[in-house]
Amino acid sequence: MIFNWIFLTIVILVILILLFKMFYYKHLYEKTNTQKKQLQAALNEAELLIKKYQIQLQRSLGNLELLDEEVNKLKNDLKAIKNRNAQLRVENDQLKRKIRELENKIEALL
Repeated sequence: MIFNWIFLTIVILVILILLFKMFYYKHLYEKTNTQKKQLQAALNEAELLIKKYQIQLQRSLGNLELLDEEVNKLKNDLKAIKNRNAQLRVENDQLKRKIRELENKIEALL
């Protein structure tokens, strides 16, 4: 009879320990599952943000390419204007020289 009580007590203790472990591991599983879902949601949001910023970056790079083209056009125009200015200076110097020659000829005739 005592053995039956001891056996019954041991069985009840084992069942209680197993129930405690079951609920403990169930709680851990649910907790990790919740964390996993939160992490997945955060990753999805991060992926959407990355795509958004990638699109903005591509647009900005496109705008930079347009600006770069405009700057190159302006540089070419500036070079053309500088060359034209240099030619006009040369022509101006030639005209001044001719004016001086003509002035000298006029003085010589007077």
